[in-house]
Amino acid sequence: MNDALLTRPVTRARASLWVQTRPLPQTRLRLFCFPFAGGSAGSFMPWLPLLAPDVQVCAIQLPGRGARFGEAPITDLEALVAELGQVIAEHGDLPYAFFGHSLGGLLAYELSHRCVQLGLDLPRHLFVSASIAPRHRTSGPRYDLMTDTQLLAKLREYAGTPPEVLANEELMALLLPAIRADFTLLQHYRYRPRPRLEVPLTVLAGRDDTHVAEALLDDWQLETTGVCRQHWFDGGHFFLAQQQDKVLDLLQHRLGAALR
Repeated sequence: MNDALLTRPVTRARASLWVQTRPLPQTRLRLFCFPFAGGSAGSFMPWLPLLAPDVQVCAIQLPGRGARFGEAPITDLEALVAELGQVIAEHGDLPYAFFGHSLGGLLAYELSHRCVQLGLDLPRHLFVSASIAPRHRTSGPRYDLMTDTQLLAKLREYAGTPPEVLANEELMALLLPAIRADFTLLQHYRYRPRPRLEVPLTVLAGRDDTHVAEALLDDWQLETTGVCRQHWFDGGHFFLAQQQDKVLDLLQHRLGAALR
């Protein structure tokens, strides 16, 4: 682990590199959103006006993509979570919640435990989407070691990347390093039992998601002392795009309850 990431202070200016958002004068709660492997903050930008004015969507931009394309992607999950913990500390003036999709769900979960370590107020709600319970995450296929051709085939299988993007060889050559880095984060993850989070938890899943078995979702309830609910949507691993309105309705309902 890079100790510099644990000790380097994150200023408001540096925190702005991690968080893509727009100011909302009437904000009562911030929703930090964490993308899937290879994803970027752009996935959540359409949510900005749809959850306003009470909820400020704060999309997390990891190094190696978007405006941070020139930065090296992070492959050490513990170092990544340590730096994200400082980012959250910089935004501690308002209540907040976490939403993570796939890899993002794991990041949101580990970051919640990091907030406990840092003595920060905990998120008012934790949303994990298309993400199996962390205790079931074991070493799987070495996506990070696949050839470009093999990795592109796997991405087509997940159906989260537009076909025209996958067909653009020059663009994919630029994107694959960040994708490999994210799969490396998953490959080296090791679950550590800790006291349950005192945070309500909502699990979102796609009915046709062949990568996330229902039996591997049930044990999310073992990670919280609060209420844990599952909600199922039509679609596969990337049901968010097709079911955006229904997903946002659920978020608004849960976040409204969190602010009462």
